[in-house]
Amino acid sequence: MNTFSLNIPTFLTFLRIGLIAPFVYITPQSPVLGILIFLIASLTDFFDGYLARKANQITKFGIIVDPIADKFLIISALIVLVDMVRLSAWVAILIIGREFWVTLIRVVALSKDIVIPAEKGGKIKTATQMTAIVFLLLPGSVVDIDFYDVGLILIYISLFFAIISGYKYTVSFWRLI
Repeated sequence: MNTFSLNIPTFLTFLRIGLIAPFVYITPQSPVLGILIFLIASLTDFFDGYLARKANQITKFGIIVDPIADKFLIISALIVLVDMVRLSAWVAILIIGREFWVTLIRVVALSKDIVIPAEKGGKIKTATQMTAIVFLLLPGSVVDIDFYDVGLILIYISLFFAIISGYKYTVSFWRLI
């Protein structure tokens, strides 16, 4: 496994990071355009992992930077939602705290040459958060289903997965150390 390789999956990870600033800047004034930017960034998350596995281009760099890029995107979106008064600060704080904790665990493990790969619960959490963020930003409703309410339900589900997967990462870390 290479340490670093500038390939399409790595480019997509950098693109996701690069889309964060425009997302943060544009979303409060134009939530629909913000959603478009967020969706493009979210799709890079799917495709970078898929392409890395399919082309056997998995690198140590990608294993570490890809989840960090996800965390930057999610944390930025949560802060924007709190600023727009679309999300309670306590929910954002819990999710952001979990993200910092898991990142700390992974960095400490890496310093001991132990790689803790993303686990299924963490991937479900990320997908649920990304979907929740889109619904929380969408204006209006359809057939008496308010998008904001759907977003709140999804963000609480993602909070549940965040806590469970954070616990699993902690247990894995202590077993491997």
